[in-house]
Amino acid sequence: MFTTYTITQLAKEFGVTTRAIRFYEDQGLLTPRREGRNRIYSKRDWVRLKLVLRGKRLGFTLSEIRDFFDLYDSTKDETPQLVKFLDSLKQRQAILEQQREDIEVVLGEIQALETQCTKLLQNLEKRESEKDRQPVGT
Repeated sequence: MFTTYTITQLAKEFGVTTRAIRFYEDQGLLTPRREGRNRIYSKRDWVRLKLVLRGKRLGFTLSEIRDFFDLYDSTKDETPQLVKFLDSLKQRQAILEQQREDIEVVLGEIQALETQCTKLLQNLEKRESEKDRQPVGT
């Protein structure tokens, strides 16, 4: 017996909207069969949805994810798919590492500006306090 899912079941299981699932279908990432107006999703669709969501979380575009699926579907040998996926992972990792470095630089700048502003405020408060302590008419 084959396991099947409705669009509502998939949406609930993966925490996405039915609209998102229909969008992935429109993009050719999922291919449910139809029974009248109802979509019936297979275990293959379940796996593909899981991979789509994982790919998105890793920062891949839907086009890149579709390319992975197309490569997998077009050959019995998994080697080309794995090589392409590994290359894509390395590229994504390099991008994320550069972003992390950029974030560290910006955080450093923010900290320096915060320190500078705090010192300026302290100096202003000190001047105001000194003004308040001066005798009137001086």
